[in-house]
Amino acid sequence: MDNRPLSPHLTVYKPQITSVLSIFHRITGAGLSVGTVLVVLWLASVAAGENAFNNFNNFLNNPLILLILLASLWALWYHFCTGLRHLYWDMGYGYNLRSVAISGWVAVAGSFLLTLLTILFLVS
Repeated sequence: MDNRPLSPHLTVYKPQITSVLSIFHRITGAGLSVGTVLVVLWLASVAAGENAFNNFNNFLNNPLILLILLASLWALWYHFCTGLRHLYWDMGYGYNLRSVAISGWVAVAGSFLLTLLTILFLVS
């Protein structure tokens, strides 16, 4: 194997809000499949009958599964908020560095707020 340097390499760059949000947008987009599978299985258990539904609900009460569902819920809202940000850019707005940073932080804060509101709605 060659000892040539790998360039450009991630360790060379200082993470910026734009790059971090872009990476998380891609990760959450792919990660949404996990939550989607759980929702589809839950719907299938509804169709399979009361016993299957009760068994699956017991499975969903596992703390690890609840954590996965919470992460999937946040990923859904994060992906939604950053998707709106991309639509804003597609219209030709928000390209200066200040607007990019502000819209990034608004997307992050919005995703946490929407996750919290969804949880409050579901438990009330």
